[in-house]
Amino acid sequence: MPRIATLIAALPLLVGCSKTLDPQLYPSEESLFEASMDAYREGDCGLARQGFQRLVFELPGQDERQASVRYYLGECMLQGDEALEAARQFRRVADEYPRHTLAPDGLLRAGDAYAQLWDDAELDPTYGETALATYGELVGRYPTSAAAGRARLRIAGLNEMFAEKGYKSGVFYYRLKAFDSAIIYFRNVAADYPASSFAGLSVVKLIETYDRIGYVEERDEMCVYLQQYYPGTEGVEDQCSRGA
Repeated sequence: MPRIATLIAALPLLVGCSKTLDPQLYPSEESLFEASMDAYREGDCGLARQGFQRLVFELPGQDERQASVRYYLGECMLQGDEALEAARQFRRVADEYPRHTLAPDGLLRAGDAYAQLWDDAELDPTYGETALATYGELVGRYPTSAAAGRARLRIAGLNEMFAEKGYKSGVFYYRLKAFDSAIIYFRNVAADYPASSFAGLSVVKLIETYDRIGYVEERDEMCVYLQQYYPGTEGVEDQCSRGA
């Protein structure tokens, strides 16, 4: 019992020591901005977020510091699993302060936030499509930036996921014997994502589908294509030796 009483007595002290950016301690926009940035650099996003959220309202809209405030607020939101709201903050950096040094990174991180919401190729791809469009916008608006270089790598990764989704959809329809639909998916993967690891596999399945429905000319044409562009793909010899 005495131990419990001691713990209860200590609660007010613990609450009183909880971290906060007291407005009385940081009365000016400059002092609050510096304190918020210091908290962020020290890895305390909970504390930094308090300051950034106040600064969003307290700093004039045209103040260039708003770009940093919204960018790092977005980073804190992304760490807190608020990817959609984080994406909105990042976008505002690029849209409202397009000449700020953080503008390219704002678009990059907006794309990252949307990509985080599409982390499985079998899910609805809407957020993945938005991420891809955002990365593409970054490359178009700031082509020589370091952020654009990173975006190009992200685009390749997303394309791999889209190719996987298309390939699996084709396999699904193939198993249902909905061959026309399967053909559409397999052809689209090969045409739209030729550099992906699923392109060759899609051509193999396309050949298998043509073989299944007796489209000999189309099958032979795809075998030539497969052997020319994806010769090392598993199933090449098996599929293209038939009827040769």
